[in-house]
Amino acid sequence: MPDKPARDQRDRDRNTSPVGWYVASYQLRFIEIEDPKRDDPDAEFLVWENTILVKAPDLDQAYEKTVRIATEATEPYKGGPDGVDVQWVFEGVTELLPIYEEIEDGAEILWSEREGESLREIRALARKKSDFHQ
Repeated sequence: MPDKPARDQRDRDRNTSPVGWYVASYQLRFIEIEDPKRDDPDAEFLVWENTILVKAPDLDQAYEKTVRIATEATEPYKGGPDGVDVQWVFEGVTELLPIYEEIEDGAEILWSEREGESLREIRALARKKSDFHQ
């Protein structure tokens, strides 16, 4: 449970991080450049959603910095054993939230509120340590 000062800060200004940090997520879509379906809105693609920490004085600059970071890895390259021209395409920022506490062990960087969940649903979300290994 968050401590009182952090929650008080959120109630005052939810868009500004008092510590200058933001957590941001963005999407990158993998394409073969010559694929005729690369821009088909109904086609399916491999997508990575990356979550990063961004140091910025305000939400707008955190957004711009996230876009800059996300687009750094979008240059075309030769992929796979056949050297096919491929590319990661930036598809936008999906989340941008201020961090309200100094970053250290145990600092709260994300929180969510869910309502109306059964005990069964709540417990189904909990995972064992071994579940996190990839």
